[in-house]
Amino acid sequence: MESIFTFDSLLFTVLVKVLVIVAFFFVAALVVGYLEHKVMGHMQDRTGPMEAGLGPVKHGVGQLVADGAKFLQKEDIIPRSADPWVFALAPGVALVPTLTILVVIPFGPGVWAENLDLGLFFALAASGVTVIGVLMAGWASANKFSLMGAIRDAAQLIAYELPLVLAGAAVALQAGTLSLVGIVERQNELLLFGAVPVWYGIPQFVGLGLFFVAAMAELNRPPFDMPIADSEIIAGHMTEYTGLRFAFFLLSEYAGMVVLSALATVLFLGGWYPWPGAELPDGPLGAVIGTVVTLAKIIILTLLMTWARATFPRLREDQLQTMAWTILIPLALAQIVVIAIVIVVLP
Repeated sequence: MESIFTFDSLLFTVLVKVLVIVAFFFVAALVVGYLEHKVMGHMQDRTGPMEAGLGPVKHGVGQLVADGAKFLQKEDIIPRSADPWVFALAPGVALVPTLTILVVIPFGPGVWAENLDLGLFFALAASGVTVIGVLMAGWASANKFSLMGAIRDAAQLIAYELPLVLAGAAVALQAGTLSLVGIVERQNELLLFGAVPVWYGIPQFVGLGLFFVAAMAELNRPPFDMPIADSEIIAGHMTEYTGLRFAFFLLSEYAGMVVLSALATVLFLGGWYPWPGAELPDGPLGAVIGTVVTLAKIIILTLLMTWARATFPRLREDQLQTMAWTILIPLALAQIVVIAIVIVVLP
C-alpha cells in the first residue's frame, strides 16, 4: 500500500509531506495542551481558562494561541555566562526528534509519510535524541539548577528508555516485522486461542503498561517530573530560557505526548482499526475512518497522561530509579522471554 501523499513529482511529494507533518505537529500540540488545561481544571473543581476564544467560540479554546503570541513578544535573554550558540540551538535539538518520528507513524490506510521497513527502530531511536537538547540546555546555561535538571533527565532517559524499547521489541517479535504499517496489519489478524480476534495490548498487557509508564517518564510528565521539579531546581534545564525558546521546550512535551501515544496506539491498540479483526472500506472513506479512529485513541491516551498528572504525587529521584531498574526492566525482559517461548510453542 502506498502513501496517499505520494505524487508523480518527487519535489511536490516531499513538500506536501513536510507541510502535513509540520501542520499536524503544531495543531496536535495545541489541542492536547488545551485539553490538559480544561481536563485538569474540571478534575480539580475549577474552570480553567475560559475567556480567550477564537472568534465567537469561547471556553478558553484560544488560550494556547494567546500564550504563543505572548511568548513571541517576550524578550529573548541569553545569560552572560552562557555558551550562546549551544544555548540557542538546544530547544531546536530537543524539538526536532519528536517532529521526525511523525514521518513513520501511520494514522490510517495510506495515511503516512514513509513506510520504513525499520520504522519501529527509527521511531525508538529518534525518541532518545531529545535528551541531547536537554543536556545542551543544562550545560550551556551556566546555572547549577539547569545542569542538575539536565543530568537528572539523562539518568531518567537511560533508565526508562530500556523498558520502552524492550516493550516495543516484544511487539516486533510477535509481529515478525519492524514496519509500523506491518505491525498494524499483523495485529489485526491476531487470534487469541485461534478463535478470538484481539490486539497486542491483550496478550501483551504488561508491555502496554510498561510502554505507557516509560513514555510518561521520557516526557518528564508527572509523577516523573524530577528533572524540572519546581520546588527543588526551579525549572531544571529550562530555568534560564525565555520567550520562544522556552515555548519550544513546552511544545516538545505536548507534541511528545501525541507522538508516543500514537506509537502506543500502533503497537498495542490496533492502529487505525476500530475493533480487533475489523475491515475498513477501500479508498478515501477508509482512510478518513482510520485516521479518526487513530486520533480518538491518541486523545484517550493523552487524557490518561493528564489524569496521572492530576492524581499522583511526584516521585523522589531514588524511587524513580528504583522502579525502573528493579521492576520495569526485569518485567520487560521477562515479557520478551515469554513471548519468544509462546511463538516457538504456538507458532
